[in-house]
Amino acid sequence: MPKPKHPLISVIDFSLIKRSSNENQESTVQDFYSISLKRTTNSKIIYGQQEYDFDSGVLFFLSPNQVFSIKHAQQKTGPHHTGWLLLIHPDFIWNTPLAKTIKQYEFFNYAVNEALFLSDDEEKTLNGIIENIQKEYNSNIDKFSQSIIISQIETLLNYSERFYQRQFITRKKNNHQILERLEKLLTDYFNSDDLISKGLPSVQYIAETLNVSSNYLSSLLRVLTGQNTQQHIHDKLIEKAKEKLSTTDLTISEIAYELGFEHLQSFSKLFKAKTRLSPLEFRQSFN
Repeated sequence: MPKPKHPLISVIDFSLIKRSSNENQESTVQDFYSISLKRTTNSKIIYGQQEYDFDSGVLFFLSPNQVFSIKHAQQKTGPHHTGWLLLIHPDFIWNTPLAKTIKQYEFFNYAVNEALFLSDDEEKTLNGIIENIQKEYNSNIDKFSQSIIISQIETLLNYSERFYQRQFITRKKNNHQILERLEKLLTDYFNSDDLISKGLPSVQYIAETLNVSSNYLSSLLRVLTGQNTQQHIHDKLIEKAKEKLSTTDLTISEIAYELGFEHLQSFSKLFKAKTRLSPLEFRQSFN
């Protein structure tokens, strides 16, 4: 590749990249933010423990210090990539509002199999922004250049956020399957002895069991149900607590213990926050 025109930001044309190694799999840790729209004909991207086939072309995001691998096909020719790669060094956005807000975009922590599928019109929109970034850093650098490029990056991220929200809605079959699996997982967990032995299930445990990242799961649930993963766990807990309070003679302390709480006060506080009644007041309403 030619030397970058700017030391802290670059747009790379994937079709120009040539393999510099004969290794079948290459792993990389980046020092910068990476946003890429890629189509790959004979390689797979590995991120975490997931593989993703990029034949159809999607958008995905990486933060500094995340590890990903490229596994090449077993053939003489290298991978055939098309698309673009935007690289942003953290120093480029240092001491700007974007340095703080970029961490709020959860898709930088999504797994690669949770990448963003774009429509043709959406892809054209993002391609136009990338062209503007290229034009700006290829022209004469002046005191306005950085702020103009950063504004374009912010626009790109905001469109990406919009398109992700759209994807959560339009990919109904896949998303509804996740909701169904979540409901079954929580029901089975709360009906097992795991509550006593392990306590309440964590968001990380739920996400890993469903084979998605915790950020992706919470983002999906917020769009589809208005609640994040933790709120779904608490709702299932309150549902189970109401059942025990209204149909058993267990003391409230015993119920709290069976629901995975070490301290009665913690259970009572959560129950009242969710129902506006203490556990005792709820039980008395049935008498």
